Amino acid sequence: MATTSLTIQRRRTGERVIKGALLACGVVCVATTVGVILSLLSETINFFRAVPVLDYLTGTKWSPTFSDAHFGVLPLVVATLLIAGIAALVAFPIGLGSAVYLSEYASPRARKILKPILEVLAGIPTVVFGYFALTFVTPSLLRKIVPWAGGAPLGPFNALSAGVVVGIAIVPIIASISEDAMRAVPSSLREAGYGIGSTKRTVATKVVVPSALSGISAAFMLGLSRAIGETMIVVIAAGGNANLTADPRQAMATMTTFIVRISQGESPATSIAYKTLFVLGMTLFLMTLILNIVASRIVRRFRERYE
Repeated sequence: MATTSLTIQRRRTGERVIKGALLACGVVCVATTVGVILSLLSETINFFRAVPVLDYLTGTKWSPTFSDAHFGVLPLVVATLLIAGIAALVAFPIGLGSAVYLSEYASPRARKILKPILEVLAGIPTVVFGYFALTFVTPSLLRKIVPWAGGAPLGPFNALSAGVVVGIAIVPIIASISEDAMRAVPSSLREAGYGIGSTKRTVATKVVVPSALSGISAAFMLGLSRAIGETMIVVIAAGGNANLTADPRQAMATMTTFIVRISQGESPATSIAYKTLFVLGMTLFLMTLILNIVASRIVRRFRERYE
């Protein structure tokens, strides 16, 4: 009895330690988020004391460092969403196709080889992706297949190249999470599909993918958030001109591009141009927050529970 009691007491002590450590991790995450919001909020309020909110949200010119300053964020938002949209068009089908292959078609040996190779792609520094877009994708690929108005060649900086390479960079996130969601689907559902004479393709597209839709949706939203917040690829490949256009062949600046350029120390810390760092950071935070809220609603809407 003494040995049993000692074992139970030791187990309970270990569980308390683990519970306390996990609680501390959660508190650190929440405190970090609150700290980020507070650090952005104070300077954002100071910015809007000098610049009307309506001018910021609806203005079509962005030149806070010029003598004739303009603070319309629309060019930066359009460029950010355009590049993220191109990245989604590239990454979503490739990532989902890779996930379906790894989950439903690949042999266990092939999966053990291919999935780590795919995930290595996520470890490549984004600055390398940026120079890959600048030195290979634009001159060697896009200039040969994308026409340019007036016959002029595609410039070295453009949103199309940046969007394509950002899409390649987020493929591992989408493929890995989607594949995990598909493998979590019970085998009994697959066996029921095969039992009524369905082919592997039918089972994969009509049974497995719909059953894993909540996880796939979460992977898509996470990849899109990653594309919106991408920095080095767009800084190197997309250019630095705040250009309000929907033409992806032109150079344009995203919100993260401008943050990098201003944070290099060219503007005084007390200037209104410096405060744009914080208001753009808050804008990005709100955009990703909205995406996360939408993702959580989609996950709850399509979540499947299996006994």
